[in-house]
Amino acid sequence: MKALRWGATALLILAALAAIGAHYVAPAGYEHQFRESPGVSPSAQHPLGTDDLGRDRFARLIYGLRVSLILAPLAAALTTLMAALIGGIAGYCGGWVEGCALVIMDLFLSIPWLFLLITVRAMLPLNISPESSVFITFLLLGVLGWAASARIICAGTRDLLKSEFVWLARASGFSGFKLLRLHLLPNLRGTLLAQFWISIPVFIIAEANLGAMGLGVAEPLPSLGSLLRELQNVVTLRPEPWRFMPLLVLIMVVSCFQTLLNKNEVRT
Repeated sequence: MKALRWGATALLILAALAAIGAHYVAPAGYEHQFRESPGVSPSAQHPLGTDDLGRDRFARLIYGLRVSLILAPLAAALTTLMAALIGGIAGYCGGWVEGCALVIMDLFLSIPWLFLLITVRAMLPLNISPESSVFITFLLLGVLGWAASARIICAGTRDLLKSEFVWLARASGFSGFKLLRLHLLPNLRGTLLAQFWISIPVFIIAEANLGAMGLGVAEPLPSLGSLLRELQNVVTLRPEPWRFMPLLVLIMVVSCFQTLLNKNEVRT
């Protein structure tokens, strides 16, 4: 198991370095069209061949991986921040504040948030710029995915209020938001960090679902989800197996995150 975790860590680091240095790994760029060779098979110049528009598949895969590996953690950070604020305040205040917050959390949890995300994204214009589509997609992921984490933080805050160090802090004059910020949330750092790491692969998969349906990142900017759309026209593996590389990369990345998360769960 230790070797498996080290392997998962190494693969994630390698993927992150390739994504960050995409300009050097694939200098041709993700939108450059090789008009003289559209839809060609893998070669020394094009390791994964080109698509129907003559764009290098390898370059688009690297840049698409960068979109997912950079923006999914940002969406997870937004979700964790919202969970800390809403869950922390609800657990600290208790009473009707906690009751109202729990009702809202239950509402978000009772509705399949992926379908809610699809609905909200489908209501937005489809002809927006690639940069705007990236921002909107992962902003929606962050805003709609906070409820489960907030409920955990709310319960943790409520338990901490019964601790002796909280009574001592109150006796020392700490109260209100200052008590929550300086004494409660820092002691929930481990829980918040766990929720952050859990959210990253969830958001990567969510973006892949949106992109596969044409509701994710807009062309010509690639993402793992948008690259999966090409598989809709694939009938068999035998003629062009290299076209399945985005799916294999998605499985690899999510599996690596899951391996590291299982490690943390065992430690806990």
